[in-house]
Amino acid sequence: MPPQKNQLSNNKAMPKAHDKLTHFNAKGDVHMVDIGDKAVTKRTAVARGQINMQPSTLAKIKAGDHKKGDVLTIARVAAIMAAKKTADTIPLCHPIMLTKVSVEFNINEADNRVDCTVTAQTNERTGIEMEALVAVNAGLLTIYDMCKAVDRGMQINAVHLLEKSGGRSGDWQRPTHSDNG
Repeated sequence: MPPQKNQLSNNKAMPKAHDKLTHFNAKGDVHMVDIGDKAVTKRTAVARGQINMQPSTLAKIKAGDHKKGDVLTIARVAAIMAAKKTADTIPLCHPIMLTKVSVEFNINEADNRVDCTVTAQTNERTGIEMEALVAVNAGLLTIYDMCKAVDRGMQINAVHLLEKSGGRSGDWQRPTHSDNG
């Protein structure tokens, strides 16, 4: 028997927002959105996250003398590579051609953390937000990987979209408030 309206195929109740979730068809089945008729537009997304750590770990990163090498340079490369492979990681993302990925790290000594901000751009039929978010996560995870031998208690926090522009839905910007990042 096909699922009733507002139900997934496994008979779990759908959230009320189901009618606005684009990765579900009219029957409630998951599908990849058809973007064939959408216009190609310039799209930009900016995402941010942070990794908190011990002061001694942050000092090693800042000094650039970690035994595994320059942590932030390697994390920057990892973030860029991850943005390029987003569709291989997130099942319903369309593969898109990136026109730009920039990765900025800010060492925040007062809070013992590194902030990562990624700006991703494309000229495509679909958004770029996932590429920016995946890149932030990969950059922060690389910092964790490179420093875990000296600080397993590091914590990745506050990964979020700051803004996006372009596309059918237009521009969006996160409301200004204290987000620790």
